[in-house]
Amino acid sequence: MRRVLVVDDEESLRLVLRTFLRRHGYQVELAPNGQRALELVSSFGPDFILTDVRMPRMGGLDLLAALKARGDEATVIVMSAYGNVELAIEAMQAGAYDYVQKPFKNEEVLLALRKAEERETLRRENRALRQEVLRDNTFEDMLAKSPQMQAVFKTITKVGEFKTTALITGESGVGKELVARALHRRSNRRAGPFVAVNCGAIPENLLESELFGHKRGAFTDAVSDRVGLFEQANHGLLFLDEIGELPFALQVKLLRVLQEETIRRVGDDKDVHVDVRIAAATHRDLAAEVEAGRFREDLYYRINVLHIAVPPLRERSEDVGLLIDHFIARNNARLGTQVRGLSPEARRQLMGYSWPGNVRELENVIERAMVLADTEVLGEADLPERIRQARDPVRLQLSSAELSIKKSTRVIEEVLIRRSLQQTRGNRTRAAQLLEISHRALLYKIKDYGIEI
Repeated sequence: MRRVLVVDDEESLRLVLRTFLRRHGYQVELAPNGQRALELVSSFGPDFILTDVRMPRMGGLDLLAALKARGDEATVIVMSAYGNVELAIEAMQAGAYDYVQKPFKNEEVLLALRKAEERETLRRENRALRQEVLRDNTFEDMLAKSPQMQAVFKTITKVGEFKTTALITGESGVGKELVARALHRRSNRRAGPFVAVNCGAIPENLLESELFGHKRGAFTDAVSDRVGLFEQANHGLLFLDEIGELPFALQVKLLRVLQEETIRRVGDDKDVHVDVRIAAATHRDLAAEVEAGRFREDLYYRINVLHIAVPPLRERSEDVGLLIDHFIARNNARLGTQVRGLSPEARRQLMGYSWPGNVRELENVIERAMVLADTEVLGEADLPERIRQARDPVRLQLSSAELSIKKSTRVIEEVLIRRSLQQTRGNRTRAAQLLEISHRALLYKIKDYGIEI
């Protein structure tokens, strides 16, 4: 049975609604105010809440705010007396699904509940579909359905069991470390450690000690023996991120480790055997670095046994939508936000952006928008200016080398027509008035530009 919580300070109305709704198969609980309703929400777990706007102790708007803060997913329908319609609309803007105006017929309440049930059914189906899509396109913490990334997943699966050294290339932010972690998890070394180090983030004078360890007294600050990252990664995988930043002198020592599988701590005279798989990553063109004399050719060929190239996000636009929905869901759980999605315009902006910072940039943009948004649906205004401007057709047209007034006028006309229709919610007569053109001319241009209303 669907559970309904009726919240109203008028006892007779509560009792009438309880009798009526029980007769139609609902399980009903009653509350005289929002405060009591919150207590019942925890114990009763309603699917729907019918609440008055004005009540003593806690009204409908405060109840909505409290439910939202607690993350409760019950669908709220507001009951408002004549003259309080503005409050009811304010409640809907705050998250209520619908409102019925007092005095009402019981059938109006039933109709509102039936509509809400249909919406809930659709939401559950959509949620199930999204989970199915995520499940079908998730690979070791990576989410993608593009053919390029599916090929990467296939390669990882195929070579995971081998100790082969892997070179992972790709632009910053594409997820090279995730690929390395996937390689580790798909190998027979998965029970061993995964150790990551950014070769460009550690000062050159400390990097050798960091990688190979040192003996006490090897240098001024060496007050005790230190185990290096190679030994820490024994029987596991060592991920050398940004290997292109590795100093030339250390490239020689790394090559020796790869060939002989032994390391020597700084200040020691003994070699230590290590059993470590190496995955290296870089956003640089190592072949060009070799040509320029900045990277050893023999080390390049030694680490480039298995090459995994991770494509940039701009080349796999079908993954952007998946990642957007994933980041929204994850941030809702992590930050306590209740963002339901994106407006069609905002989604188009994100889908059309080139993402120079790749997946990392997309993740940051979504989190920023969710933190700053005032509504449950992210709009264009919630996106950073660089993204809004990147897809502004007028700005793109004027910044291009195009000098044709005729072509530029068409771009500007289409933008203004779309904006006027959006502002008037598709009312073409009112849109024509705002554009100061005839209704007939507007209809012609809508057809000419292929604008759907």
